[in-house]
Amino acid sequence: MSGHSKWSSIKHKKGAADAKRGKLFSKLSRAIIVAAREGGPDPAANLALQNAIEKARSYSMPKDNIERAIAKGSGADAEASSFETVVYEGYGPEGVAILVEALTDNRNRTASDVRHTFAKHGGNLGATGGVAWQFERRGVVLVPAEGADEDELLLVAAEAGADDVEPDGSTYQVTSAPEDLRAVREAIEAAGFAVEAAELSMVPKATVAISDEAVAKKVVRLVEGLEDVDDVQDVYANFDIAEAILEAVAS
Repeated sequence: MSGHSKWSSIKHKKGAADAKRGKLFSKLSRAIIVAAREGGPDPAANLALQNAIEKARSYSMPKDNIERAIAKGSGADAEASSFETVVYEGYGPEGVAILVEALTDNRNRTASDVRHTFAKHGGNLGATGGVAWQFERRGVVLVPAEGADEDELLLVAAEAGADDVEPDGSTYQVTSAPEDLRAVREAIEAAGFAVEAAELSMVPKATVAISDEAVAKKVVRLVEGLEDVDDVQDVYANFDIAEAILEAVAS
């Protein structure tokens, strides 16, 4: 799965650049608002909020922004009550399975935008349930490989409750049960390792290998197009593209 986990790192770096333009912070705030509305303002008692905050921290979202979003969600804010979670499922070139998670206050607008994006980039929006079974929700922590001792990381992660540590060239991908994400991240940081990203993800159970650069470019453009839709929070896909090709098409 090296090509897939490498995309996680590339996507995070691109997201950090987006954060400077404010668009990503808006999406992160929306996720925090909805999580606080649905489960309360205490992260210790609200796993969804805890994980939304962890993701926001991964993109260096200011503490004040996070606290304002929590306050909005836990109060009688109209913005908080207007959003709902919607999941879209579809396919890209070569049968790549794609899962799209959105938070929207207008289902018709979001569905239209997502459908248009699939069609524009050679994909197809599918029926509910057609794709989701190919993924499982996991906690994912990305640790830069440079200067990191793999054996020590394996030990620290395992003791914190992680299930696996997968080396991938420039990073290690540490996976865990969703409820263990925060503990795993904190243990890794406490042991002196840098953390590049920490968030919930839908990890594919199996991947589709893409070796043709032209096809790889189409797949990446579709995923990026979906991520750029205002209401879309996350996009997950089961492609496996060789690192050299992925770097080339994502640059």
